[in-house]
Amino acid sequence: MAAAVRPFKLAQMRETRNTCPYCSVACGVILYSLGDRSKNARSSVMHIEGDPDHPINRGTLCPKGSALLDFVHAETRTKYPLHRAPGSSEFKRVSWDFALDRIAKLMKEDRDKNFVAKNGDLTVNRWTTTGFLAASATTNETAWLTYKTVRSMGALVFDNQARV
Repeated sequence: MAAAVRPFKLAQMRETRNTCPYCSVACGVILYSLGDRSKNARSSVMHIEGDPDHPINRGTLCPKGSALLDFVHAETRTKYPLHRAPGSSEFKRVSWDFALDRIAKLMKEDRDKNFVAKNGDLTVNRWTTTGFLAASATTNETAWLTYKTVRSMGALVFDNQARV
């Protein structure tokens, strides 16, 4: 039997460069996906590796970044919003529009009910009954915008996932 060269297993896959979602270091990753590339079709991610051309990580990944493929394919990964109606013990799948509209409505109701404009003669403009938790995997610019958005609503309780 003669020796033969096997075809490269990633040769037929689509290569997509992206950023690791775990922390603010923003390491570059390459995702290899397989699918028919037709419109509205979802490709399946088959392999993830560090991007050797990325100036931050130069192809290396930490243990969390190396486990990204497991994160992508985890059965427990949230892929769509779930809603549990008051009094119900079951979650049901809802649209993103429903979920975001409901969150906005409930936040507005809570802010309207609990907003403190003044403390005596001093203007304080604060909302103390709702807190915000931001992601650690963000750029400085996005973090600044998040901070400004949360503070513009008067929210005092604001933390970052990186510290938790």
